[in-house]
Amino acid sequence: MESKGFKTILVILAVIIALIFITPVFWMLSTSFKSDQEAFTAGIKWLPQVFTAENYQYIFANDGDTPVLKWMTNSLFVGIAGTLLVLFVDTLAAYGLARLDVPFKKTLTSIFIGSLTIPWVITFLPLYMEFRTFGLLDTYAVLILPYSANAFGVFLLYQYFRSFPKELEEAAYLDGANKWQVFLKVVLPSARPVIWTLAIFTFMTIYNDFLWPLVTTSSPEMRTITMGIAVMQQGSFVSSPAKLMALTSIATIPAVLLFIIGQRSFIKGVTQTGIK
Repeated sequence: MESKGFKTILVILAVIIALIFITPVFWMLSTSFKSDQEAFTAGIKWLPQVFTAENYQYIFANDGDTPVLKWMTNSLFVGIAGTLLVLFVDTLAAYGLARLDVPFKKTLTSIFIGSLTIPWVITFLPLYMEFRTFGLLDTYAVLILPYSANAFGVFLLYQYFRSFPKELEEAAYLDGANKWQVFLKVVLPSARPVIWTLAIFTFMTIYNDFLWPLVTTSSPEMRTITMGIAVMQQGSFVSSPAKLMALTSIATIPAVLLFIIGQRSFIKGVTQTGIK
């Protein structure tokens, strides 16, 4: 009885937490299908009195004022390129630290883990000055390269590679495989859920970032979708909350799709690495 009661309480709490997170999203979608007049004057009404898709039509029709496709293309390109770069670098680094005889392995591992405690804002200015020195401001490079050295990804994969059965690697070596073949054909396929987890975390971080693109880019054609929303919020859409919610709804589509596609691998990857 106590067990059933405890589970019931957990379910109720889970539903409450889910509603807290879902409510703003539902309000955003609902407002995006209202007219600006209704969004301003209708008060708290969950559903639009008059359902309209004019806000979405306006956004895509006025490409000069709201080049959504260009902003989305920039965000997707930066997010995908940065994620692939992180996966390439972090898988190699984590496997080397966990399995190979790397010089100063314990020291390097401690440095990686210790760097997680350093707030990102401390490295913001030195990183900006470094890119300015090399003349990379207002380019795709400045939007992608800062994410390439991801200590969190190394730590996440390191935890998994350490727990990977050595017997499987030894069996592959006995069959004549070299280190690269063991890594690519034995270790990586089994680490797919963890890699999916890292990919989702990384893409979300890059795609949703606002401050770094704001500071390091200046030309309109280099804007990401988060910058575009901020610009329109202070500009053309300052008195158009319904259009702003439509633009925000469009911006959430890639992140939601990625999480839906990788949901099972994400949950499995979190449990495999022991992170709660």
